[in-house]
Amino acid sequence: MSAPPSPLLPAPATAPPPPPAAPCSCSPAPAGRAAEPAALPKARVLAEALPWLARHRGRTVVIKFGGNAMVDARLKAAFAQDVLFLLHAGLRPVVVHGGGPQIGAQLDRLGLESRFEAGLRVTTDATMDVVRMVLAGQVQRELVGLLNGHGPHAVGLTGEDARLMTAVRRYAEAGGRAVDIGRVGEVARVDTGIVRTLVEDGRIPVISSVARSEDAKDAAGGGVFNVNADTAAAALAAALGAETLLVLTDVEGVYADWPHGEVVPRMTAAELTELVPRLSAGMIPKMEGCLYAVNNGVRTARVIDGRVEHAVLAQVFTDGGTGTEIVPDRAPARPPVPGPAHPPETGREPPPDRTPRR
Repeated sequence: MSAPPSPLLPAPATAPPPPPAAPCSCSPAPAGRAAEPAALPKARVLAEALPWLARHRGRTVVIKFGGNAMVDARLKAAFAQDVLFLLHAGLRPVVVHGGGPQIGAQLDRLGLESRFEAGLRVTTDATMDVVRMVLAGQVQRELVGLLNGHGPHAVGLTGEDARLMTAVRRYAEAGGRAVDIGRVGEVARVDTGIVRTLVEDGRIPVISSVARSEDAKDAAGGGVFNVNADTAAAALAAALGAETLLVLTDVEGVYADWPHGEVVPRMTAAELTELVPRLSAGMIPKMEGCLYAVNNGVRTARVIDGRVEHAVLAQVFTDGGTGTEIVPDRAPARPPVPGPAHPPETGREPPPDRTPRR
């Protein structure tokens, strides 16, 4: 029997009632089933990517980096993440880049004239010095720095290094005549040795589209050429026997009737050949590059919208990517898993330049 409370002591405090529970905004788990972990949707995405991971593992992917992705900090960072993902997923990414907007801006700062003939920049010796400086010293370094922020992965090169690319002078055509536009070149030969060495060592080559002159006398005097990055990427993809060439652009893909209609999701080489004369001037070198690639051993070439974050991953690891896929007229059956690596190729030459000479 408990003693009565003493009149000299205060009454024991009573605990306040607990606050009412906040209403739960989540749906209750079904009876007999645990709530879904928050990370499960990410796990499903990874599982869905498994067929593409198996298909592309060990394959070489050449990516032409250009357009808005080169000047928008957010898109540049997303592109670098995509390329690193490809590397860690077992692919062999190789990046080729140009830098038209950056070159134009630097020429303006230096007070040098930017002149064009038939859509091609007239490149004097002084302009070529600026091109080389901007491509290898600015654009390439920024991208290499982004990639190497996650580990020692990327190595910067130009087409001059180890004679990776040699070029011949290209002439513009205006009014039915050939016009000398200076140090603008057409890729004549690709030696893939240095690139193969790097990718086999687990590195990411980042290549500026500057090429050594094929003329021995000119080369001995330091002669180099500014090469269109689209055609440089295509020539390299063919020489490497790449699985895929990806070309980043500032449009959604190829339109059969620009600017009307819809993007054509898939075209054969023959279909694209018929369409090329009707394309805008900016798309022609990209499409000619894609044609050259698929006609010379590359399984598929894709033009994708570089304005979309992670567009590269969407193309490689899903069926939901946008853009236009170009395939050979007789596309080979796609293996379910990677086969042996492509045998080394040396000295594969792009087709001769059909631009009329003086």
